[in-house]
Amino acid sequence: MLMKSDQSTLLLIDVQEKLMPVITHGQDVVNRCVTLATIAGLLDIPVLATEQLPEKLGPNVEAIKELCHHTLAKSHFDACPDGLVEYLPEGRQHIIIAGCETHVCMMQTALSLFDAGFKVWVVADATGSRNEFDRDVALDRLSESGARVVTTEMVAFEWLRHCKHPTFRDVQKLIK
Repeated sequence: MLMKSDQSTLLLIDVQEKLMPVITHGQDVVNRCVTLATIAGLLDIPVLATEQLPEKLGPNVEAIKELCHHTLAKSHFDACPDGLVEYLPEGRQHIIIAGCETHVCMMQTALSLFDAGFKVWVVADATGSRNEFDRDVALDRLSESGARVVTTEMVAFEWLRHCKHPTFRDVQKLIK
């Protein structure tokens, strides 16, 4: 099944200032999340974010904050019990999810959304954990549970569909 831009919402989980320095390849994760959010903006795809206990872990990195339509503060690892589903745009059943930590908040949120009937894609190169092994095991578990594991480029080109899309050149510059 292909992602459809008119049915998609991008969800960025806990890309927080105080958390990212301890995430393996944290700056790469931030960069890819920013790329995804920028592409989503070019294609009028809603971008939502979460922050885990922002009073302790701080806000999301500035570049993420600027690109999000709404940010949900949460205390549960899974964002759904804190009201995430209420903020998801009606009629958009494709949730593209990235962020941290892959094996905790991101995974629990993705599994919960999947259980709630959403189609979930996890952007592997835009996720991170403190320990790479935890990240890899979480991606395997998500795949085995029915979530689709993809990359930033896969998302971009599926959203675009063809090279004659009006934003193709802008998107291509962002991912090359």
